[in-house]
Amino acid sequence: MFLLKSIPKVDKFIKNKKFDDLASSLLVSITQEVLQNLRENILNKSVESFSEEELVQIVLEKYKALTQPSLQKLINATGVIVHTNLGRSLIDPKTFDKVKELVTGYNNLEYDIAKGKRGERYSHISDVICRVLGCEDVLIVNNNASAVFLILNTFAKKKEVIVSRGELVEIGGSFRIPNVMKESGAKLVEVGTTNKTHLRDYEENISKKTSMLMKVHKSNYSIEGFSSEVEFKELVRLAKENNLIDYYDMGSGHLIDLPYGLDKYEPSVLKYMQENPSLLSFSGDKLLGSVQAGIIVGKKEYIAKLKKNQLLRMLRVDKLTLALLEESITAILLNKTDQIPTLRMLFTSTDTLRENALALHQEIQDICECEIIQTKTVIGGGTTPNRTIPSIAVTIKIKNYKQNKIEKLFRERKIIGRIENDKFLLDFRTIQKSEIIQIINTVKEITNV
Repeated sequence: MFLLKSIPKVDKFIKNKKFDDLASSLLVSITQEVLQNLRENILNKSVESFSEEELVQIVLEKYKALTQPSLQKLINATGVIVHTNLGRSLIDPKTFDKVKELVTGYNNLEYDIAKGKRGERYSHISDVICRVLGCEDVLIVNNNASAVFLILNTFAKKKEVIVSRGELVEIGGSFRIPNVMKESGAKLVEVGTTNKTHLRDYEENISKKTSMLMKVHKSNYSIEGFSSEVEFKELVRLAKENNLIDYYDMGSGHLIDLPYGLDKYEPSVLKYMQENPSLLSFSGDKLLGSVQAGIIVGKKEYIAKLKKNQLLRMLRVDKLTLALLEESITAILLNKTDQIPTLRMLFTSTDTLRENALALHQEIQDICECEIIQTKTVIGGGTTPNRTIPSIAVTIKIKNYKQNKIEKLFRERKIIGRIENDKFLLDFRTIQKSEIIQIINTVKEITNV
């Protein structure tokens, strides 16, 4: 009973001078929560004593945890360029600064300056994308999953869509093509088998209810060995012969020639546009190297119908996304891909990576056991599944710590590396040159130097 009576009153407790600069409403809410927890712990006898100073510290810690940003900047030393868990593609600081001036003021997002009346937000980016791809029109939504749903809902509601069984993908967050089709109102017609699908499988399943022939990018997996699939150009031809819509959900689309022979496994959007398809969709923040967005390109008549779907109001993008995406596409159009960090990292030579690794190695070799090694990594984001690219890394061994402990120590200091062959390493494929000094300081901190 004595302890319960010792619990301070909220109104008196919050007058502590250490709370002077804190927002009163949030302070009261946290204090009430802390004191209620204390009361319950006293009753269940898990707390036998406390001091007001301890309570003050608890309140301050909770206040700080709630008010500091949850999203924090990390160093990606995993080597995975398009790392979904770490925010996927980076935005170049100069590009962001250029766009910042635009979005921090009023702009012509939906205003036609020449005509002096309401305009269309998609017009700002349609010209540059159509110029790059040679497509008739373009529509931007908030991600590629939205693009898939919008297309299916617009053209295949209560109708049939034919898809190969080998392409019924599930990506992160349990996003499954069959489920998306069901929610969109479309009826899935599976054809072929997991490892083999032939053109005749599509032909034999076309009916009066068929609306679309759909191809889906195999994100995060590949089917090899005794396998075959129908090329998209064959589906385009078959769709035209039967007055149907052909649609390729590319997942990750790119607009340049990839290094290391990766175009063999992940052809560019430009290649598929040569087939004059009805519709294609792909992500903006994967191999394109820009912001999160779903980019739909294709024939004007189909894009026009998509724009009339009421769902678009819920799926459309804002001015910041459009501005950043336009900058990225323009950089590709002008062959200035060095302005796109994702592409810059992808094309960096291993010689340059080794030079950067050496800069770190020279600074830490006297305070920990480290070694520069050749390794391999993946692009990430579901792109080029099961295909690796060369990289250079520095292995780190500190005191008697095991690799899991070292990984945790770096992670707690916002440096995310990886463990490979029982060694903790920092992969320079994704480490920015400006971040090396922070890594050096982190090693010194962990080793108490």
